[in-house]
Amino acid sequence: MLTFGSLARAAYCPRQHYYAERDGDDEPPPEARARRDLAFRYPELRGVSDAELAAEPIERTPNAYRAALDRLAARDDWAELVAPSRREVLLAGRECRGVAHKILASDPPTPTFVSPGRPPERGVWRPQRVRAVAMAKALAWELEREVPAALVEYPAHGVVRRVRLTTRNRAAYRETVRTIREVDGPPPRVDDEAKCAACDYREECGVRTRSLRSLLGL
Repeated sequence: MLTFGSLARAAYCPRQHYYAERDGDDEPPPEARARRDLAFRYPELRGVSDAELAAEPIERTPNAYRAALDRLAARDDWAELVAPSRREVLLAGRECRGVAHKILASDPPTPTFVSPGRPPERGVWRPQRVRAVAMAKALAWELEREVPAALVEYPAHGVVRRVRLTTRNRAAYRETVRTIREVDGPPPRVDDEAKCAACDYREECGVRTRSLRSLLGL
């Protein structure tokens, strides 16, 4: 069964997914865990001093971060965001499984992924959209009812974004599932400077290793 993390990696870069699966690399680094912990401390963080906020793993100035949390506090789901009904929930759907960091007690329930990274100007990055769809589908499978949306939180920025299961987002999910299932060796390099510069496998990826399938042009 596919995992939420493997789907997100493959949506980001199929070659990175290949190396991570080969090496069993699925643990987030400590700094990522520290940022994710912020998502469970919003009320506390709203009340601390500038100096205390500056010492936290946030990526905004204290004033800007506090203002972002104030905007979150105006959301209808604020109470569930800060005290979710369920935390760190293992979901298992028909074809994928993984952890939802929060499940909000809306109607229907809303699964949430907490990202340690930064949000785009608008919406959600494609790998996280794919992951959000996977979470919603897995929760829907367990509940035997439709789950039309999921949330992605960026706690280091104080931002929460909704991902709806639109035709476009479902298509991105299906494409990623097909990509993973068709992998039988290192996929072609992406050659995306921004992606490659941040990848832990960038040096190894420079080796021109191709699968027998690609050498035969299949």
